[in-house]
Amino acid sequence: MTPPPLTLEEWRAWWPGQARPDEPRLSGEAHPAGKAVPAMLRRRLNLPGRAVSDMLDALDPEASRVLVHASRHGDGERTLQMLEALTDGQPVSPTRFGLSVHNAILGVHSIASGNRRPQQALAASGAELAALFSEARGYLAAGERSVVVVFSDVPVPERFRGAGTAEVELAAVAMRLGTATGRVITPEPLTAAAPCRAPQPTDVIRWLLGEAPLCCPGRRLSWRLAP
Repeated sequence: MTPPPLTLEEWRAWWPGQARPDEPRLSGEAHPAGKAVPAMLRRRLNLPGRAVSDMLDALDPEASRVLVHASRHGDGERTLQMLEALTDGQPVSPTRFGLSVHNAILGVHSIASGNRRPQQALAASGAELAALFSEARGYLAAGERSVVVVFSDVPVPERFRGAGTAEVELAAVAMRLGTATGRVITPEPLTAAAPCRAPQPTDVIRWLLGEAPLCCPGRRLSWRLAP
């Protein structure tokens, strides 16, 4: 049996300084408010965390959907600070450690929203978007009506960068995916000779805006989004 197509029901994105006057779904705020999270929890979140919480609140106001979050690098600055503390013989803060892991943003959001559904955090060495789509298909095949997937990243700290480390832009994007309604997402083999980098959140945003194609060299895939 052929599985139903994956569809894009709705989306939200945050890209500092890149707001579009004709696209309210894209926020360009330098400092997102994080209004979906109470102040006591909000202070634990970095800027992408606050933006993601507000986007999840918009896409899943009932806090009833499965959530999947991917980030290639996570909060590298907190990780680096903890490593430096260990090098200096200092104790590691349990709070700082808890907020440095990949599932920290969803954890804080779930506490604030009361979402008790399955939540998953991914890192896939540059294939985060393909992994998000794969996980969403699995949940949808298991009977979920829709799934919210999130892709966020922050610039890699200078001290972490290697010779082959690509520049990473600060951004986050969230999509509510289903199979019944919305714009169809079609995977296709990657055959074009044009350069294709491991997708970042900004690449997904440009794709959603219809400004650029989207591909994943690691999986040899590209995705077409129906008008």
